[in-house]
Amino acid sequence: MKKSIPVNELTAMPLSFEKYEQKFKALADEKRLQILYELCQRGNTCVCDLTEVVEMPQSKLSYHLKILLDAGLITKETRGTWSYYELNPSEINNLLSEQLCCIFRPADANSNCC
Repeated sequence: MKKSIPVNELTAMPLSFEKYEQKFKALADEKRLQILYELCQRGNTCVCDLTEVVEMPQSKLSYHLKILLDAGLITKETRGTWSYYELNPSEINNLLSEQLCCIFRPADANSNCC
């Protein structure tokens, strides 16, 4: 049985691909994956604590955090002069979702996809 995609989803696909491209580019770096892992383990974390954990000067860490922020994978809260970061669970869940599965996994009788 061939999977059909509604017309309104077809017109939105190029936009979705661009959105996913930015997210996957953000994930395509070992240091950024390490940052995400640490945020997953620690929860809301001050940038000053992350510099020690990932063994990176704050200027380089800020560069990587900006990429993750622009991709929507993390959120930032400023308290005074310090910035606190945490995972954006809705975006992380979207990357691990059935929505993405349905785009890239062919539909067949054995698939648990959509």
